[in-house]
Amino acid sequence: MTSDATAAGMVLAAGAGTRYGMPKVLAENGIWLQKAVAALAGGGCDEVIVVLGAAGPDRVDLPAPARAVHARGWADGLSASLRAGLEALTVDSGAVFAVAHPVDTPDVGAAVVSRVLQAARASDSGLARAVYLGRPGHPVVLARRHWPALLGELRGDVGAGPFLRARADVIAVECGDLATGADIDTPA
Repeated sequence: MTSDATAAGMVLAAGAGTRYGMPKVLAENGIWLQKAVAALAGGGCDEVIVVLGAAGPDRVDLPAPARAVHARGWADGLSASLRAGLEALTVDSGAVFAVAHPVDTPDVGAAVVSRVLQAARASDSGLARAVYLGRPGHPVVLARRHWPALLGELRGDVGAGPFLRARADVIAVECGDLATGADIDTPA
């Protein structure tokens, strides 16, 4: 891989946030969304898309430089968000890497994104994911050549986890010194 290959960030934010009580893309008056977009843009992504669903673009104040993508089947779960993002990038972007980042991990910043993206760029596989004290987390970086296979496997409320666990060439990038990587599922 090459260290200057282009990357597109995807904020996965289509869900209804049932346990949270509202779509998480709207959490904290949009601060989580702002942080996610800033992390991707500041971490080396040349473009950023926000995958919306339960909360449409009329309800979301989209921060620059992001653009919205709608996940038609958002109620099917995380797979619909990831699918919509990857399909949009396949058609509308020349990016070599996709950086998948959920909106509900607000302590993950640009330093984490940069570290994981650089590891993917330096690897033969082009696959990397953040880990926090050994626990798999986000962001996840996927080289374009893997998108078709991943799209063929996406089902239900599951993201890229099964695809990545089935491979021996995913670079685990420890980021516990930079963030907790914890996803927030409830307001408390």
